[in-house]
Parts: sequence; C-alpha cells; structure tokens
Amino acid sequence: MLVEFNTLPDTSRVWIYQCNRSFSEKEIAEIGTDLNTFLTSWTAHGNDLNAGYEIKYKRFIVIALDQTTQGATGCSIDASVHFIQALEKKYDVLLLDKMNVSYKQGEFVAYKSLIDFKAMAKQKAISKNTIVFNNLVANKGEYLEHWEVPASESWHARFL
Repeated sequence: MLVEFNTLPDTSRVWIYQCNRSFSEKEIAEIGTDLNTFLTSWTAHGNDLNAGYEIKYKRFIVIALDQTTQGATGCSIDASVHFIQALEKKYDVLLLDKMNVSYKQGEFVAYKSLIDFKAMAKQKAISKNTIVFNNLVANKGEYLEHWEVPASESWHARFL
C-alpha cells in the first residue's frame, strides 16, 4: 500500500538507488507514476506492504518500507529489484551499480566510479569535508541523519 514517505516511521527499511545521471522533470513525473503503481500493489505473501518513496536531487530513488505490520520477503525484494531493472531499461540509466559514488560539488551532485573517486582522493580533489551520499544506510532514521555526510564520517573515509 502506498503511503506518504514522510509519514513512515524512522525504523522503516530503506533502499537507495542512485542514478548515473540526473532525471529530467518529465522522467521524474513518469517515474513517480510508475512508483505509485508499483508500491500500491507491492505485497509480501499476499499482504500489503506499507511503503513510500521520494526522489532526491533528481538523481536518487529512495524507497522506504514500514516493516512493523509486514516485512519484506525474498519474493517482494525480488519484485522491487525487477521494478528498478525495468526503470534502468526504460530510461537507459544505471540504478543498481553499487561500485559508484555520488558526492556534492557545491549544489551539483557528481557521480564517479569508485576507482575515479579513489584517484580524486589521492589527488586531494576531494577532502574529508566533501559531502558524500552514504547509500548503505539501513532505515529512514539513518537516511535522514546520516545519508548526506562529510566523507570523514562515512565508509568513504578509507580513501582519504
């Protein structure tokens, strides 16, 4: 069952999919419609899942699931991955590649391969104060508090 993202509890599980490019306004509207349709019918063992989403910086799709009433199962997670794969195909983008890093350069969100990010750290092109997106956060509370953090406060620190 689709619910407003901001009404979900902080304990809700989150999945963050970063895109290798910014979505256009038209694409964001279409993706929103697709997400509404998918999350409205998303179930686990026939039970509705209370889930919501937001699209941040025209680049990140964040799906949150309130697991207090019904948790995700292998099949429901598979269904969400297939949905994301369909978006990748439809918009010719990468959303599931975890070997890339997004970070802020002023108000701009940059996207680099992990290899390029390591090289930039070595060249001091990024610093411990560079704001990175920690897509490994597990729940909505962590997402709200620890998703956008200085590189020194995330797993990215090992490269600095």
